[in-house]
Amino acid sequence: MNFDKLALKYGTPLYVYDFDYFKNRFKKLKKAFKARKSIIAYAVKANSNLSVIKHFSLLGSGADCVSIGEVKRALLAGVDKYKIIFSGVGKRDDEIKEALSKDILMINVESEAELAKIAEIAKKIGKIARISIRVNPNIDPKTHPYISTGLHENKFGVDIETAKKMYIFAKKSDFLNPIGIHFHIGSQLTQLEPIREASAIVADLVRSLKSINIDIKFFDVGGGLGIRYKEEKLIEPYDYAQAILSTLSGLDVTIICEPGRFLVGNGGYFITKVLYEKVNGDKRFIIVDGAMNDLIRISLYKAYHKIEVLSSVENAEISKANIVGPVCESGDFFAKNIKAPKTNPGDLIVIHSAGAYGFSMSSNYNTRERAAEVAVENGVDRLIRRRETFEDLISCEIDYLV
Repeated sequence: MNFDKLALKYGTPLYVYDFDYFKNRFKKLKKAFKARKSIIAYAVKANSNLSVIKHFSLLGSGADCVSIGEVKRALLAGVDKYKIIFSGVGKRDDEIKEALSKDILMINVESEAELAKIAEIAKKIGKIARISIRVNPNIDPKTHPYISTGLHENKFGVDIETAKKMYIFAKKSDFLNPIGIHFHIGSQLTQLEPIREASAIVADLVRSLKSINIDIKFFDVGGGLGIRYKEEKLIEPYDYAQAILSTLSGLDVTIICEPGRFLVGNGGYFITKVLYEKVNGDKRFIIVDGAMNDLIRISLYKAYHKIEVLSSVENAEISKANIVGPVCESGDFFAKNIKAPKTNPGDLIVIHSAGAYGFSMSSNYNTRERAAEVAVENGVDRLIRRRETFEDLISCEIDYLV
């Protein structure tokens, strides 16, 4: 990929996505589940650009959404409404009502209080709400604590006994139709056994529900498959599918898988330009035009991303440096104490594995316009989100300035 050409054409900071990579990853995961009925529902939160969602929808993808805004993005991008799941711990009444009116596949329920609220709203508008319940199997996913979701100490889902009560309540309701079950133990998963254990626990719950005539049709295994940022040992899609399938003996269910990072993470790049270098005592800083507001994972999670310095200096001396941005925070850095060549102003730095939770977590902190986004497909690049302007940033405020 010609980063110099793309930076010259579209400016920096810039997100670039390899759509051919996205397609290949989707097909690989879909093929892994070919032995069973399955829906690959792209996790929109990973990268919510409309063109990215549409790219997956054209491959037959569904959508895992965690806000009504994501539901509307998925529908606008052409995702089949019967392949859309609306999840999330705190759904507002208006979000629930709108999701029901849009007739999506199902709402994923996170608590008894939420289930009662969905039943109340469904009755009020004369709809039958198709629901699944997020079960917390209390399995340690062996991942970063901020992205662990399957333990009792996490805010997500309900325990097995609570789930049983909720399914019985839903079965008795005239306005609820319990068609699915869901679990998701965490993100950036690199060990297979916790996934298999969680699937076995939830599959046993499905069997017990079927014994009391609660017919679960959709077995949603969530997402979370990890990618390689540095030296992680990864789970192969075939092994992942086989681990889940091994727990489903005797069950006639459609498997739903909700990948996000797995599909887009390593197909994205963040390009930023060197402004200048400075030295404070024995500390060398490479100051760039991108910042933590553009890509916060490194500061927020202490996450590692491969960094490529495209230096124009001949026979450049290599020494340790911190790569930092313009935002007025000490946490505004992309790397600390990495070996980097001497740079000139205008040189590029490419941050790899930026396709997931990069732009989607970006902000306008310090009144900074968010980056442009570019897709590259079959060797052709195209703009899929223009760079924001100052006028964009103040558009919701200017009419109220007194």
